[in-house]
Amino acid sequence: MREDTLVEWREWGPEAFAEAERTGKPLLLSLSAPWCVACDEMDRTTYADPRFAGHLKDGFVPVRVDIDRQPRVRERYNMGGFPSTVFCTPNGRIITGAGALGAEGFRSALDTVRETWDAKGTGAGSVPRALRNPDPPAGRVTAEVEAHFVEQVAASFDEEFGGWGTDAKFPLPRSVEFAAKRDRDRAERTLQAVQTHLYDTYDGGFYRYATNRNWGGRLHREKLTDENAALVRAFAAGYLYTGEESYRETAAGTVEYLTTDLWTGDAFAGSQAGGDYYALDPTDREGTDPPRVDDTVYADRNGLAADALFRFGAYTDDERATRYAERALDHVLDTLVADGTVAHFDGASETGLLLDGARVLLGLTAGVQATGADRYVDTARAVADATLDLQAADGAFLDGPREGAGLLGRPLRPLDANVELAHALIDLAAITGEDRYREAAGDALAAFAGAATRMGADVADYGAACARHVYDPLVIETPPAGSDLHRAAWRVADHEKVVVPGDRETGVVIRGGERADPAGTPEGLMERAAATRPEMLVED
Repeated sequence: MREDTLVEWREWGPEAFAEAERTGKPLLLSLSAPWCVACDEMDRTTYADPRFAGHLKDGFVPVRVDIDRQPRVRERYNMGGFPSTVFCTPNGRIITGAGALGAEGFRSALDTVRETWDAKGTGAGSVPRALRNPDPPAGRVTAEVEAHFVEQVAASFDEEFGGWGTDAKFPLPRSVEFAAKRDRDRAERTLQAVQTHLYDTYDGGFYRYATNRNWGGRLHREKLTDENAALVRAFAAGYLYTGEESYRETAAGTVEYLTTDLWTGDAFAGSQAGGDYYALDPTDREGTDPPRVDDTVYADRNGLAADALFRFGAYTDDERATRYAERALDHVLDTLVADGTVAHFDGASETGLLLDGARVLLGLTAGVQATGADRYVDTARAVADATLDLQAADGAFLDGPREGAGLLGRPLRPLDANVELAHALIDLAAITGEDRYREAAGDALAAFAGAATRMGADVADYGAACARHVYDPLVIETPPAGSDLHRAAWRVADHEKVVVPGDRETGVVIRGGERADPAGTPEGLMERAAATRPEMLVED
């Protein structure tokens, strides 16, 4: 938090809630992030006002929450953006909430909450709907799920400006990857829009999003490691399918940014803040300090970055990207993983969160495919097995243990994290031959299938995971990593394939358990891979 805030903040945890219970006060939760410019502004103004500091000390228990360090709190108390200003009861139920508040708005909120609390006490709070009825509608995972998302990618596409939606524009890298395989033209137009409007051509890396349909207006210029890693994957996939050099250059520029500005010396930092710096001309930036970097090493962000850099390195023979992926992943394994359980960061109060397990597993399975490193296989099994403990009876994975302060004891079944874990488990099943991982992935996907027809292009990656489960991914067994056949396997134009290097002399292409004749040359391997791919869905 900023030094100029006058509020005596408590840390998130049971002690703050116990204090609220003991003193009979509601809590103020200030959800903030080190990269958030609007959070800094509220600290400089509202929370620096001595009148509010005194009011909060007398009538509330104020709690500052770093949403990067407390992702489960973020998902339960987010008011639609950050900062989020949330008032809740000592049992964690929400009284009311808002985003950033200026002096007048904050004063009004304090008065309203105080009146409501005096009148109703703990009865003033409520539990969000997603936590009251968290069970997703289950169904069957069929080929029709993929077809639905192909239709959605076309129907909600912005034909004038690229991307999906008619309001704020987010890059949606996983949707771009889905489209790259099934709707090439729309994928490319989105990559070009993201490249033009969100890529920082001077310092490298991508901004978060644009506030209007044409990618113009106000840009949110924060740079988060996980979002940049996901865009490395998307642009690398674009290069894989098209050979377009500008996609490779953009991905390479982002890798350079990640491995310099966001490199801590051991792994990838969490984020870099936004601000007016990024609106300056390059010559003006030279004499200006760049925004601060949060050098916290998060397991999930480093797992995703390792996955992206392994893939980019394999597609392009960029050994530097591969080495940084190995260094980051090895640091996470050495410092944050114990017996398969992943800590969110060094010193985290919570371990075993779904997104950490899913993304570290993605990094491990990509590492096996790219380098053939045996050391990653056993660790991947251990991380997968520990994460399987989060699978509920309905098949969906919970976002973490059913315990914690406030509303943390109420489970969430996040779709995006379930999909990422499903991809990683499908990869691991192909690498190890253990079908139990594939079955667990299928159960997780089926837990959401009843709602598939109500999903849009923003979660198209769910359709990709379902397709990989229905058809089985294209699997290519190759000689050791670095061989000509291994390199050729990575260049097969299917980013959803699984490459399994091993101690063999030829390459074998497998689809749905059927093995093609061995191939002794890269050309032969390419031909067999093309012949065993399922028929592509027809673009409209």
